[in-house]
Amino acid sequence: MTNTHRLQLSKEDMKQYGYQVIDAIVDHFDTERSKKPVAFASRKEMDSLFNMEVPEEASSYQEVLDFVVKEVLPNSNIVSHPKAYSFVPGPSNYVSVMADTLATGFNIFSGGWAASPAAAELEIVTMNWLLRLFKFPTTKGGGIFTSGGSMANLTALVTARRQRCGDDFSKAIIYMSDQAHSSNVKAIRVLGFKKEQVRIIPTDLEYKMAINKLKNAIARDRLEGLKPFCIIASAGTTNTGSVDPLNEIAKICKTEKLWFHIDGAYGGAAILSKKGSALLKGIEKADSLTIDPHKWLYQPYEMGCLLVRNHKWLSQAFSEKPEYLRDIEGNTSEINFYDHGIQLTRRFRALKFYMSMKTFGLNAFKKAVSYSIDLAEDVETYLRKSRNWEVISPATLAVINFRYNPIDKSFSDKELDTINQTISEKIVDSRDALLVTTILQNQVVLRMCLINPRTTIADVKDTLTACESFAIDIR
Repeated sequence: MTNTHRLQLSKEDMKQYGYQVIDAIVDHFDTERSKKPVAFASRKEMDSLFNMEVPEEASSYQEVLDFVVKEVLPNSNIVSHPKAYSFVPGPSNYVSVMADTLATGFNIFSGGWAASPAAAELEIVTMNWLLRLFKFPTTKGGGIFTSGGSMANLTALVTARRQRCGDDFSKAIIYMSDQAHSSNVKAIRVLGFKKEQVRIIPTDLEYKMAINKLKNAIARDRLEGLKPFCIIASAGTTNTGSVDPLNEIAKICKTEKLWFHIDGAYGGAAILSKKGSALLKGIEKADSLTIDPHKWLYQPYEMGCLLVRNHKWLSQAFSEKPEYLRDIEGNTSEINFYDHGIQLTRRFRALKFYMSMKTFGLNAFKKAVSYSIDLAEDVETYLRKSRNWEVISPATLAVINFRYNPIDKSFSDKELDTINQTISEKIVDSRDALLVTTILQNQVVLRMCLINPRTTIADVKDTLTACESFAIDIR
């Protein structure tokens, strides 16, 4: 290998390097099920492996690659593993991985039309696919691909503030439920809103925003001379998969002239299934909608998305160019996405979505999403037939919450909390499954998110059997 100031490998070395990288990725996909999904390592252990001064001299690419394959890659959780149930798993697909490799390899800048017409066009095309799926207007509607749901929510709230508040948002009030994702709180803080400008609305017994309490909060704020301007609804909460009453919230927003943002980063993709679509009625009425293709649309990280009813709202919020200069920039249909969001430099995210959708077809994605919803319902049925398990929150959009609570025992709530927390710790310590807890109704419960289409009911039963054996040892 020849190392030079040009930072190049020879053609033959590049081929050999690439073959080995692809082999490693293929092997990962092929042997994933045989691996353990959980990785453990302390900061001290990682420092001992990786902490070093920047190398002044070159090393063999083979030596570096071998080290990464041996030491770096195994020290991460396998989020696409069939037994990775926690948080929101990331079950990507090989076609999208290769598409991402192409986009990175060619180092395509997708910020503006002039830099890459094809990249910009594919983002427009795929965005239109999504607009149609969610029944947003395709002529006026628009959107932008982002790094994830957090950035999409931030972009949405910047846009909402511009449209509803202008430059003065000192009295503006935002409403969201106590189950809303933390990224919304972060976005609000980043935008300079004070804590007193946020109303956290309690949820009902199904973890949906309580409509009467929402109406009361809006009425009270108006009487106090404040300016309600935005409601953030959840279409699939992280904890329970619950969907806020979207149609009712839409009516409130229309009556009160409020911006209606829906955070569908987790559950929005369920629109592809009949059951999911029924739960998401009203999602098409949002002014802005966040979805995350790197969750339930099976794309590799990073890929979030924001859809809006009027694409001009984005340029009005983010473009630094006055509107009267737009005509001299050329054809206004040739979208510069750096004028539609925060990022100037943007990677070619649309390619992986485009190639995977073209390769597998929309029907395959519909079947995968439907399978996950059905699987979670099958798990619920299995749990309800067991003498050892109690369902705390029923299967909703492939999320289910439950706890170990055998009917032949009389454990106190404190004892049950300890047992279930310990079950989670032991199953994770075994590295055989990633299954962690959350808090519902002031109870420690086990939570499963089952969006991986390669997870089977047998996988779940194996995990539950292991949990039961740990529970017996604890008792």
